[in-house]
Amino acid sequence: MKTIKINPADNVAVAIEPLRAGETIHIEGQTITLNNDVPAGHKILLSDLVEGENVIKYGYPIGHLKESHKQGDFICHDHIKTNLSGLLDYEYKPVGKEELTNPAYEEWFPKEQLTFQGYRRKNGEVGIRNEVWIVPTVGCVNGIVNQLANRLTQEVASQTSNLKSQPLARRSQTSNLKPLRIVAYPHNYGCSQLSEDHENTRKVLRDLVLHPNAGAVLVVGLGCENNQPDQFEALLGDYDKERIRFMVTQKVEGDEVEEGMKILRELYAIAAQDKREAIPLSELRVGLKCGGSDGFSGITANPLLGVFSDFIVSQGGTTVLTEVPEMFGAETILMNRCETPELFQQTVTLVNDFKQYFLSHGEPVGENPSPGNKAGGISTLEEKALGCTQKCGKSAVKGVLPYGERLSVKGLNLLSAPGNDLVASTALASSGCHIVLFTTGRGTPFGTFVPTMKVSTNSTLAKNKPTWIDFNAGTIVEGEPMVEVFKRFCQKVIAIASGELTWNEKKNYQEIAIFKNGVTL
Repeated sequence: MKTIKINPADNVAVAIEPLRAGETIHIEGQTITLNNDVPAGHKILLSDLVEGENVIKYGYPIGHLKESHKQGDFICHDHIKTNLSGLLDYEYKPVGKEELTNPAYEEWFPKEQLTFQGYRRKNGEVGIRNEVWIVPTVGCVNGIVNQLANRLTQEVASQTSNLKSQPLARRSQTSNLKPLRIVAYPHNYGCSQLSEDHENTRKVLRDLVLHPNAGAVLVVGLGCENNQPDQFEALLGDYDKERIRFMVTQKVEGDEVEEGMKILRELYAIAAQDKREAIPLSELRVGLKCGGSDGFSGITANPLLGVFSDFIVSQGGTTVLTEVPEMFGAETILMNRCETPELFQQTVTLVNDFKQYFLSHGEPVGENPSPGNKAGGISTLEEKALGCTQKCGKSAVKGVLPYGERLSVKGLNLLSAPGNDLVASTALASSGCHIVLFTTGRGTPFGTFVPTMKVSTNSTLAKNKPTWIDFNAGTIVEGEPMVEVFKRFCQKVIAIASGELTWNEKKNYQEIAIFKNGVTL
């Protein structure tokens, strides 16, 4: 198969492999001769279109032609202009229940309640990791938290190495030396911020400190920052004071690193006693994200995540879709899947608030596809959005979250955050997601503070970057049935939830990025 026509209404096909001018393709009884070379992932026009006519992909317009083109022409971002403009009025047209399911996929879902091996916390929440985290209240102490993490990591490695040389009986007496990952999360904020911008920072740091993937947390403050440590502590509410400790460096007499190490050794010893147990999949919370998308994203990896999202929801679990600017052009699909008129209105606000954010800075709402997106075959924001939103399957929208807020409703949730990979992934983790499933056609090594599982849209990327990619969905377009890919994918996600490390974890690529939306004093 050289090409694929995704929807019967489409007037373009997608090249599965690089094609040459003069080659012929066969689609729905048509034989079409290519007028140009066409890179893999890019579009081929299936009929003559005149200037201003819409290009249809996924069954929806993805923009209009800037000039007339002939059947067989290669069509890319140079030829298509977005139809997006400013704010819109929306009408709630809820879809029927039959449109919120896909019976063919549901036949693949296991009927029994599946489990993963996780950590049950004192407050009833569940984590899939048991790490020791060091979190600064302000960027001024980044050097200290990095030094603390490095010191403790080296100390544990040395003790573990020494322990291995001891007799077996001696080893069994020192279970608190079980190696745990120790991670510092430096950032540039916590001071010189005002109003909502300042509160966003505080909320994301609160979410990080309270996240159940941490077995213990040391919060390190300076003392004079806007994000005052005592006020930040109050924001945590009724937290576990045994496992979450504070150190304000300006109040420490002497060496703050030595003082921090004393606290960290205590925290480490506590967390090292934790053990995994069987947890129902209904308690798993999964973030859905894409980045470095290409022309295969909406054909392979994103639809795979859509099936998986519906599966997790069917098990009673939770999935979260964000990247609001990458909903533009496909937002009505999500709006009409909202379970109630109130959720519909919240989704309208979610979308229009982000459009207003763009417009208030003098920026157009449709200026999104990156150079990498365009090189991979994505021409407009509508095309990107129609592929992006496939990650959340067909389930009803059960919740809508402002930026920095924590999950309270099971099922599919929408979350306010920009499309930026690091910021959006951090926002997903902050909402309470245990893991972020990240589809990519171009590839990226980064990870946020929860396991960030990379799913490649094409096999070339998986082959070229084997230490970035955790799962290859490119086999879907090569003929492997979706049901088989889905089964393997489920096993992989459950394995990661049960402790198998993602590549970003193996490489220690873990960081946070907070949405900056305000002045800096």
